[in-house]
Amino acid sequence: MKVLVTGGAGFIGSHLVDRLIEEGHEVFVVDNLSTGKKQHLNHQAVLYKLDVQSSRLEKVFRMERPNVVFHMAAQINERRSTEDPMLDAQVNILGTMNVLHQAAHHGVRKVIFASSGGAIYGEQDIHPAPESHPPKPLSAYGISKFCGEQYLAYYQRVSGLQVVGLRYAYVYGPRQSMEGEGGMIASFIQQMLNNEQPIINGNGRQTRDFIFVDDVVQANLVAMGQAVQGIYNVSTGVETSINELFRLLTGLTGASCKEVHGPAKPGEPMRSVMDSSRFKQDVGWEPEVSLMEGLEKTVAYFRGR
Repeated sequence: MKVLVTGGAGFIGSHLVDRLIEEGHEVFVVDNLSTGKKQHLNHQAVLYKLDVQSSRLEKVFRMERPNVVFHMAAQINERRSTEDPMLDAQVNILGTMNVLHQAAHHGVRKVIFASSGGAIYGEQDIHPAPESHPPKPLSAYGISKFCGEQYLAYYQRVSGLQVVGLRYAYVYGPRQSMEGEGGMIASFIQQMLNNEQPIINGNGRQTRDFIFVDDVVQANLVAMGQAVQGIYNVSTGVETSINELFRLLTGLTGASCKEVHGPAKPGEPMRSVMDSSRFKQDVGWEPEVSLMEGLEKTVAYFRGR
């Protein structure tokens, strides 16, 4: 199958490209390399160095005629989205519209969209949050991701395009940058390995649903199936406090740093945990990597660098 991955040189995207190639698919990548790294990209994938907002995207679709598109490219920094909501909207809303428009006009069967449960649900009323939880985004990033989902539904209605929106929890793992929703793990690890002092935002009692990148990649592969459509949470359903995460990482890295707290980040939810039982019920997916196992693999990766 011919598969296009936008943001395929990024953290999650590059892992997805590796798996798609292992599965025997012909993979094309669109990435402007603003945050993605060429060295992370599988050499068997064809790279188009291009922004998803570009009018030249039409030529890629016309030439390659992909069967399935994974739209992973995004402005992922929540803090930057608050500082520059216009940039966030240009990339995450207009860029997504461009991808969907080209997909609808060039015979794509399905688009799978990387969304965000943590950013869309905001300060939750229900723990863990099901897909029916009302959207209450606290950042421009969360608004733009929810807007992307609405355009997904729109293009499905007007063109018959099959669409899947995967609302990720806080993804972490090898190749991760310090930006993005799960970036604190990469940041803490790098600081600990460099004998620097990490700072925990606020009291550290805020909780997150951390999910390992391999489990997220598997969820994307499952979403390629003919019968899979709609919005799904991709999560573990397990809450871990930032203080607990810090202690696990100090043990794994052998760091001697103290637990130091700084000011709380404005607009940060106190608890974030999602219910992925609907995805399990519909397609049989469930996470397989425990937090400790995932952290061990992530620390080993950063230590090896």
